[in-house]
Amino acid sequence: MITIEEAKRLARELSTGTDIPHSKVLEAAAHAAGLRDWNTLAALHHRQDPERRSAPRVIPVLRVFDHAVARAFYCDYLGFEWEWQHRFEPDLPVYAQVSLDGKVLHLTEHHGDATPGGAVMLVVDDVAAYRDVLLAQRHPRSRPGLESNDWGRTMLVIDPFGNRLQFWEPNASSRS
Repeated sequence: MITIEEAKRLARELSTGTDIPHSKVLEAAAHAAGLRDWNTLAALHHRQDPERRSAPRVIPVLRVFDHAVARAFYCDYLGFEWEWQHRFEPDLPVYAQVSLDGKVLHLTEHHGDATPGGAVMLVVDDVAAYRDVLLAQRHPRSRPGLESNDWGRTMLVIDPFGNRLQFWEPNASSRS
């Protein structure tokens, strides 16, 4: 079967300098692979690619007002890794990605990207142990507690920008 990379390469080669549209070449590559259309080939590739399968399917975007304050809170306090940041020019807002144990968040200083005070729920294995790590740091504005519910235990942490991070350890009946 033709791979998605081969199909894309073929489409680039055949559609460059010809009257054949790129989309037509992609459809032809899918038909040559014995599939109905390009969307089917792309979907099949997505299911078979282990790297894409393990990638997060949804990435919450949270509004922050100062990337240095955000970095200190999310990385130094909560233990996230600051993976990358982007800005179009040195004096423009930052857009960044942080992660913690495979959970990914985007943090943005851009006005229209997100509303301050958003909320996100992050599943963790042992919320009590994580809470103990946070309490040991004696953060001046964060002393998270635990709450037990029918669906498990949760810990609410509010970042310096009003975003609510709910860390959830599901109970056995809530795991899916």
